[in-house]
Amino acid sequence: MASGLHGPRCAALLVLILATFHHADCAAKPNIVFILADDLGFHDVGYHGSRIKTPHLDQLSENGVRLENYYVQPMCSPTRCQLMSGRYQIHNGIQHSLFGDSQRTGLPLDSPTLADKLRESGYSTHLVGKWHLGFYKKEYMPNSRGFDSSFGFLTGHEGHYDHKRDYEHKAKYLDLRDNGRPATGQDGHHSTYMYTQRAVDLIHTHNKSKPLFLYMAYQAPHNPLEVPHSFEKPYKDIKNKDRRRYAGLVSMLDQSVANITQTLKDSGLWDNTLLVFSTDNGGTIYYGGNNYPLRGWKFSLWEGGIRGIGFVSGGDNITLQRNVVHRGLVHVSDWFPTLLSVAGGNLNGTKPLDGVNQWRSISLAAPPPRKWLLHNIDPLTKKKGKKLFPHTFDTRVRAAIRFGDYKLITGDPGNGSWIPPPEMNSVRAEVDNESSKKNLWLFNVTNDPEEKHDLSSKRPGLVKDILDLLAQVNSTAVPAYFPPKDPEANPKLHGGVWGPWV
Repeated sequence: MASGLHGPRCAALLVLILATFHHADCAAKPNIVFILADDLGFHDVGYHGSRIKTPHLDQLSENGVRLENYYVQPMCSPTRCQLMSGRYQIHNGIQHSLFGDSQRTGLPLDSPTLADKLRESGYSTHLVGKWHLGFYKKEYMPNSRGFDSSFGFLTGHEGHYDHKRDYEHKAKYLDLRDNGRPATGQDGHHSTYMYTQRAVDLIHTHNKSKPLFLYMAYQAPHNPLEVPHSFEKPYKDIKNKDRRRYAGLVSMLDQSVANITQTLKDSGLWDNTLLVFSTDNGGTIYYGGNNYPLRGWKFSLWEGGIRGIGFVSGGDNITLQRNVVHRGLVHVSDWFPTLLSVAGGNLNGTKPLDGVNQWRSISLAAPPPRKWLLHNIDPLTKKKGKKLFPHTFDTRVRAAIRFGDYKLITGDPGNGSWIPPPEMNSVRAEVDNESSKKNLWLFNVTNDPEEKHDLSSKRPGLVKDILDLLAQVNSTAVPAYFPPKDPEANPKLHGGVWGPWV
C-alpha cells in the first residue's frame, strides 16, 4: 500500500520541519547594530588626526571599511528620516529644517521604516536613544514605526543628566520614555551611560532564535556639554572649555561603543554581527565640535556640514573587507536597501527609494554603484542673488548636488568659513567673505575637499548640465512641509512630560 503524509502525526512533523527551517533561516541572518552619533565633527575621531582619543572607534574602523566619501544631512531630523525611509528629504517633505518639538509633523506614514522591514524579515528590533522623527500623534512614535522596544527621548536634545527639555526656552519638562511610557527615576544618570546600560541589558536578554537589530542613537556629543570629570580631565591641556568638555563627551561615546561590542562578544553574538557607525551631521563649532580642514559646519551645505564620519565593521562571520578605505560615494539613504539586502529582506510595500544597495561595493570591493547624489533642495529658505541661467534650475534657491567628482551649490549654503580646532594654535581660521555675494559654486571635491577653488566660471557647460539635473530631480519633489508651532504641544498640558498631544 502506498504511503503518504496523512494524519495528525504527519501534520505535527510538517510543522516541526517548517519551524526548524524558519529557525535556521533566522539564525543565518546577521545581527545588525547601527550606532548614530549626534553632532560628531569630521575632525573629531582619532583616525582623522584629532587630539581627541577614540581608540575603540579607531580599532573597529580599522577592522572593517572606513567610508571616506560618505554623506549625511546638515542637521539631525533629515538624516534620521533618510536612514529610516531610504528616501531623500525632498520626497519626505522635510527639505527646510528639522522637526520642531511643537510641530504637527513627522516622518511620513505612507511607507514602512527600516525597522518595519527588518521586523518583517524576522528581526527583533530595538531603539535606544534619540528619536526626533515626530511624535505629535501616537502613530509617529517609535513603537508604532517598527520597533519592538524603545527607550529614549523624542525631541531634538535635552539635559544629559536631568533628561528634560525646555518648552519655548522656559520651563523644563521630562523627555524620556520607556516603550511609550514616561520613564522616571533616571535623574542624575548621564544619558550616555544610561543608553549603554539599556543596550547591554537588551543584548544579555536577547532571544538568539531571532536576529537582532539594535539602533543606538546617542545624544553625545551634542550639547549641553555635560560630562563627568573623569572624561574631561584627560583634556585639561585644551584651554577652550567647550572644546574640552566636547572632547570628554566624544571619549565617553567611544568607551560606550567599546562596552557594547564587548557585551556582544561575551554573549556570543559578535561573530555574526554587522556594525555600522555614522554621524548625523557635521560638528557644531560653537559647541566644541570641529570639521577641519573641511569648510563650514552643522546646518550648512559645505562639506563640513554634510561629509560624515562613517564605517562598517563586524565579527569574523561577516563577509567584509578589512582595513580598507572606501572612497566610493555613499549616502545615508543607502543604509535602507543595503541593510535590508544583508538581512535577506525585500522592498515590498516601500515607496521608490533614493538609496542604493552598497553591500557588494563595501564588502567585496565591487565598483561603487553611485555616480551622483542629492544633498538637498530647500524651497523655503530665502532666495539669494540673481538667477544666473535661464530655462534651468534657479540658482537663487538653496541647493547642493554631487555629480561624480564635482559638487554644485546654489543659493545660500550657510557659513563657509574654515575653522581649526582651538588646540591647533598655529593654524588660523579662514573667514568666508564671498558667500554674502555669490549664489553659485562648483568644486572638484575629489581634488579639492576643502572647497577652496570655485570652478563655476571656468566650467559653464558642466554647470549648466548639473543645473539641468537639479531641475529634473526637483520636478519629483513633494511640497516642503514646515507647519507653525502648536501651543497644544506644551507638556504642561499633558502631565509635565513631552509626548503625543493630538
